[in-house]
This record gives sequence, structure tokens and C-alpha cells, in this order.
Amino acid sequence: MSSIAKRATSKNSGLLKRMWDAKILYLILLPGLIHLILFKLLPLFGLVIAFQDYSIFKGIMGSKWIGLEHFSKFMSDPYFWKLVRNTLLLAFFNLLFVFPIPIIFALFVNEVRLSAVKRFVQTLSFFPYFISSAVIVSILYKVLSPQGGLVNQMLNFAGFESVFFMADPGWFRPLYVMLNVWQLFGYSAIIYMAAMTSIDPHLYEAADIDGANRFKKIIHVTLPSISSTIVVMFILAIGQILTVDLDKILLMYNPSIYDTADVIQSYVYRQAFASDGFPNYSFGAAVGLMQSVIAFVLVMMANKVSKKYSESRLF
Repeated sequence: MSSIAKRATSKNSGLLKRMWDAKILYLILLPGLIHLILFKLLPLFGLVIAFQDYSIFKGIMGSKWIGLEHFSKFMSDPYFWKLVRNTLLLAFFNLLFVFPIPIIFALFVNEVRLSAVKRFVQTLSFFPYFISSAVIVSILYKVLSPQGGLVNQMLNFAGFESVFFMADPGWFRPLYVMLNVWQLFGYSAIIYMAAMTSIDPHLYEAADIDGANRFKKIIHVTLPSISSTIVVMFILAIGQILTVDLDKILLMYNPSIYDTADVIQSYVYRQAFASDGFPNYSFGAAVGLMQSVIAFVLVMMANKVSKKYSESRLF
């Protein structure tokens, strides 16, 4: 046996020995690995229907192969650019407000000195995350109802006419973003608060000696210390930029506000799953695949920019 073959055999046996020594850790890993393969990786093979005229009776193997026809059909639709515009605007406003508010909230909560108050505020802010979109939108309809809704009652009391918020295209984006902020800010803030617990207390003591007040300590100590977490979360948010809360949109929108509320996912839902006749699964898969590819490219670009201009990156 050559010396190279001997070294390879020795290396493999060493790897197997280390794996056997850490067998308990690999056993703990096993359920997660099985879940990843069964529910995340294997379903990817189903994306092949995006290139087929899929029929549930013929199955993947028997359905006709049509290549990029569904992609071409979607991109040549005259409604396509309006959907892209609505999706991007909604994603932009979502990123503009939903992303920074949890950071600001976490910074303020971190400054609370009484631990009981701190825990109470954290728990209270986390609560909306567990409320379903259906309940939240129902509450919104009641509060904004033109007949007896709290907001319209206040407008009437101030001498203004009632506003039918849920049928006005101009109000859809602010209401959607407001609901997302209310539902997610407490949940997202936990990640930043967890990052703040790892900040070295000596940095704050040094800032005290330098005469820094609380605001300066936030700017010069807390924020730089959690900057890597913020960058990673921002890159992940970029990856979700084309993803909207479809449940919330389907519950909130109606034909009178399609002009601003109709996004790619809701359009696909109507065309692929809610149209008359048989559902067009292939069309929905094609649009979903195209959206995922764009999101992947955006994540890679954001990661590359982050790698170039800062020390933080996702991978």
C-alpha cells in the first residue's frame, strides 16, 4: 500500500473514531436531519411540475413537458408589472418599518432597570405574535368599520365624515404594515435583546468613566456590539423581501382594492388555485420558483455587499 493510501486510511479511521466518540451528539442531530431531508429537501423534486403541464391523474412521470411556457406566460401577462410594483412597494414599506422598530424597542427595553417591569413589557410585546391573522384582521374590520367602528366614531365626533378604510386602495399598505409591526415587533426584539446580554459590562463601565449618558452608551456601546446580529437579520429580511403574508392579504383585500393590494402571491392563488375548473399547480409552482430564485440572488448580493463593507455576513 502506498504512503498516500495509508494516510487516507488512517485519516478515515480517525474520523470514524471521533464520530463514534461523539455518537450521542450525532444521535441528537438525527431527528433534525431526518426532518430536513423529508420536509425540506425531498419536496424540492416536486418543482419539476413548474416545467410540465401537470395533471394529478397522470402524475409527474406522465405529465407533458412544456419547458418554460408557464414562466413566459406569467411574464408576458399585462398585469405582471402592476403585481411586481405592488409586491416591491409592500416589501419596501415592510422592510422600512417592520425591520428597525424591533431594534429600537429592544434598545429601550434594555435600558429598563427593574427586571420585573422588563419581563412584563417583554411578555406583553410578545403576545400579539400568537394571535392568528384571521383574528387580527377581524378586529381590524370591527375597529375601522364605517358603521360603529371606534376610529370612525372618533372621526365623526371631530366633525369628519366616516371613511371606509377597508375599501379604499390608499389605506391598504399602511394598514398591512401597521398590522405586521404590531404582530412581529415583540417577537423580533427578542433576538436583539439576546444579543445585548452578551455585551461585556466593562464597556458600559468604561463609558460611565468617560461621562457618557444613556443615549451615548446606546450609540457607542450597545449598537456597535449588536451590529453583526443586525446585519445578519437584515440579510435574512432581504431574502424574504418578495414574500408577503398571504393569509393576511387574502383576508384584507377585495376587488375594490386590487389596485394596491394585489401582489404576486395573491394573483397566483386566484389564477392557480381559486379559478374555475382544475387547479393549475404548474403555473403556481413556476411563479413560486421564479420568486425563490430572485430572493436567492438578492440574499447573495446582500451577503456579498456585507462581506465587502463590514465584518458581518451570513455565510
